[in-house]
Amino acid sequence: MQTSTVMTKILLLAISILASSLAAARPALAGRNSPSDEDDRHYALRGFTMMMDGDLDGAEAVFQQIEQRDPESPLGFLLEANENWWKIYYSSANLIDPDVFDVANVEATPYDSHFEDLENVAIGKAEARIHLHEELARSYLYEGLAYGLRAQMAGLRDRELPTARAGKKMRGLLLKALALDPSLADAYMGIGIYNYFVDSLSAIVKILSVFIGLPSGSRTEGLEQLHLCAEKGELARAEAKFYLAKDYSRGAERQYEKSLHLFHELQEEFPHNPLWPTLIGSMHYRMGKPQKGEEIYREVYQKTAGKNSIVDKTVHHAVGVALEKQHPGQSFP
Repeated sequence: MQTSTVMTKILLLAISILASSLAAARPALAGRNSPSDEDDRHYALRGFTMMMDGDLDGAEAVFQQIEQRDPESPLGFLLEANENWWKIYYSSANLIDPDVFDVANVEATPYDSHFEDLENVAIGKAEARIHLHEELARSYLYEGLAYGLRAQMAGLRDRELPTARAGKKMRGLLLKALALDPSLADAYMGIGIYNYFVDSLSAIVKILSVFIGLPSGSRTEGLEQLHLCAEKGELARAEAKFYLAKDYSRGAERQYEKSLHLFHELQEEFPHNPLWPTLIGSMHYRMGKPQKGEEIYREVYQKTAGKNSIVDKTVHHAVGVALEKQHPGQSFP
């Protein structure tokens, strides 16, 4: 009897331990099967709204919270890298000309190193998930978008072949994502940018691109794909609209009314970002309406005076330089 009692207690204890183990495991398994990525994306939209509205620090805080609550996901790191890219863009790029992305006499910014770290982490985490066959379509999407950021950074530094190499890698990954899930409209932003700019490369770069096997592109398809993302995209929708507006403003397209309309839509959706009215003013100059353009520039200059955010300060400086060129000898502090 005593032996039987002992065995019974041991059996009950084992059952209790097993039950406890299963109970502890259930949340973890549920977490892996639950739409956590969907939750992250829903939360990320708050950060995207802040980012496009000119609040980069607020957006960064949101994206870092995603990293903390879902550290194995590439999404938070990808989004923070994207937010850092915008800081680099505001700090170093031509903010006046609607179709120009080149750096203006700035070789590096304080944000470059952190951007590269975040981009590498995002790529590494996406590759790890692909290796484990987890969230395959979205893992390809996130890795592709990370390589897209790498291409944008190289392009901002006017490094054409690194841009092409990263762009080629981005294209391949995004096509894999779409093959697995055709509803991933965000992928069309990267593919659209690729198709448009590969078709717009200079003859010399096209010859050099042969050595890396760069697939051909199509300006027409690129514009259509950017438009698709601008209409149906989730996280990339607003940025796709920005790139589409810039492409329409290029001399090769000269679709100025379409570009102006898109910049107005961005201003209406994100009214606190002074970049949008600045680009609207620039479009008026391009369309032969310098008085309207200057009126908008002056209004932007006054509204951003004394503000300390990176967006306000850099736009204020850029507009001031533009006004000084138009009015030599007149001071715009």
